[in-house]
Amino acid sequence: MAAIIYHIFSSSALLSLGLYHLISTTSSHLKSPRDYFAKPYHPLSLSYQRLKHLQLYLLILCLLFAFAHETLISSDSDPLLKGRTPVHRFTSLQAAGVLFLFVVLSLALLLSETTSLLPFPPDLFFGVAAGLFFLQYSVSSASASVQISDLQAKCDSISARISALSSVLCLVLACHPRLFVADVGLGASLCLQGLWVLQTGLSLYVDAFIPEGCHKLLDVVSGVEGSTKCDLEDSKLRAVAILDLVFVVHVMFVLLIVMVTYAAVARTIGIRRFGSYEALPTVAAADSNHIQMKAMTGTQA
Repeated sequence: MAAIIYHIFSSSALLSLGLYHLISTTSSHLKSPRDYFAKPYHPLSLSYQRLKHLQLYLLILCLLFAFAHETLISSDSDPLLKGRTPVHRFTSLQAAGVLFLFVVLSLALLLSETTSLLPFPPDLFFGVAAGLFFLQYSVSSASASVQISDLQAKCDSISARISALSSVLCLVLACHPRLFVADVGLGASLCLQGLWVLQTGLSLYVDAFIPEGCHKLLDVVSGVEGSTKCDLEDSKLRAVAILDLVFVVHVMFVLLIVMVTYAAVARTIGIRRFGSYEALPTVAAADSNHIQMKAMTGTQA
């Protein structure tokens, strides 16, 4: 039960971060396409200054919670890993180390936004983030290679690929900060990672979503809840194919999110651009042209 709750929490945090980045990036680009450049953080437009960086505070709290969770579970044995306790401890500590580095990066960004002690240019931030996402890709790939559970290994490998995609997009933004497509892709990759974290929790810990022919394994000795394992080779291949299909569905859903977000933000920005208050200069220009024409007519007469 605790495992699925943690996956839901992680999924909500990643989805919120990705959606906020998508909305902010699209809004910034539509307001001023010529002056647009990728930003690692978009402050909230609030009059109360202390809540301006609320997103960063929440992000740091979520990362600290995830870091504490990975550190605590490293002491538990996992019967589904080759080598059992030592391997599980090392893989969990690696994941905790990556999360701690993301905490440090977020703190550096907060100091850069709120003080002048640590000026942190955007290209440097994206370069460091690219390295951290690549490190996360390496840790997830290593975790997938030591899993006995077929579904767990497949879920970890797909998560590793999404992290690799985020790493590439951050590297592109570090070199080309005006590339709007890459900035939108980064937000979409965060949303995709969030959806896949939720799918991983459902496929491993919820009976209704476990593929047919696979079942949960329990550590009889310590009572630690394991993930799922498929007994037959046909069941394994079928379960892996189902996960591949579900991943494609998630990609399509993320593309739909991107299109709907862009359309909604474009409609909002468009209403603000062509509203009645900004149409006044056009009316004034028309009156000026009318006066000039009357003056020319009087002169000719």
